[in-house]
This record gives sequence, C-alpha cells and structure tokens, in this order.
Amino acid sequence: MRRPNILDRLDVRCNMAVMTVLQELEHLRVESSDPLNPSAAELATIVENVRTIAVVGMSRDPTKAARRVPSYMAANGYTVLPVNPHADRILGKKARASLDEVDQPVDLVLLFRPSGEAGGVVEKAASRPERPVIWLQEGIRADAEAAPARAEGLHVIQDLCIFKVHRAVHRW
Repeated sequence: MRRPNILDRLDVRCNMAVMTVLQELEHLRVESSDPLNPSAAELATIVENVRTIAVVGMSRDPTKAARRVPSYMAANGYTVLPVNPHADRILGKKARASLDEVDQPVDLVLLFRPSGEAGGVVEKAASRPERPVIWLQEGIRADAEAAPARAEGLHVIQDLCIFKVHRAVHRW
C-alpha cells in the first residue's frame, strides 16, 4: 500500500479547511434573519472579489461598529469610501454626504443605517451603473427594496456582519 505523500496530506487539509469555512459561513447565513441571503460559497466569493466599499453611515466614533468594521476592512486591503453627511473626513478619507456623491465605481455598498432608513439607500445602490453588491449589516433589513434589486440579479445581503464573514473566510 502506497504511503500518502506530503501533497496528499496538504490536499486533505485544504479540503477540510474549505469545508470548515463553508460550514461556518452557512452557520452565519442561517443565523441571519434573511433566508434569501446568498449561499455560503457565494458569500466567500463576494468577500474575496470585492475591492472598493462605499460605507453608508460610517461613524466618526471609533468605538462604534460602524467605524470598527470599516476600519477592519481597510486594514485588510479594501478601499473604504466613507459616506456620512456629518463628517468631513474619516480614516483620512473625504467623507461624502450621500451615496450620490460617490463618483467612483464601487464593488459593494455597506449600510450602517437603521432599517427604517435603509430602503432608500438600497434603491440608490441598486440603480448604480456598476451594479454593486448591497450589504446591510447585522440587524438591518429593507425587504421591500431588496426584492426588486434581487429580481434584477443583484446580490443583496441583509442582517449579516461583513466582519464575521471576512474573518470566517480568512481564519485559515
């Protein structure tokens, strides 16, 4: 009987790591309140392919999740564009007053606004020509506006923390 070589063992470990990541992502997906969120594999692909993120509702307060999460994403190589009408600069970058003022293409629009205010932002994001992924952070939903965006083929993620998804994908 042939003894497995190091490449065989590494291949098995890689497959096990991928399965562990997908299981963790599936757990996060199921924990969210939106059963229409993309699959675990799609979530992994999204965080791997996105590079530029417009963060609507990014906070000036470094103790809030609306600042910590975008800071984490920026520290991990993403270009973060702050959108906050009450700030001039956040993380050393010019803050835009609204998503309409973001004049460069974005891969993802990340929302840190209450559910009652999120719908209009979802509609604006869905109308952007580059067709970005629309991500509503944990606790935030806009079902009425998410449905037509999804019907147009856009990825809309609701009630899910992008930090947790990114950490799950990059833990291994």
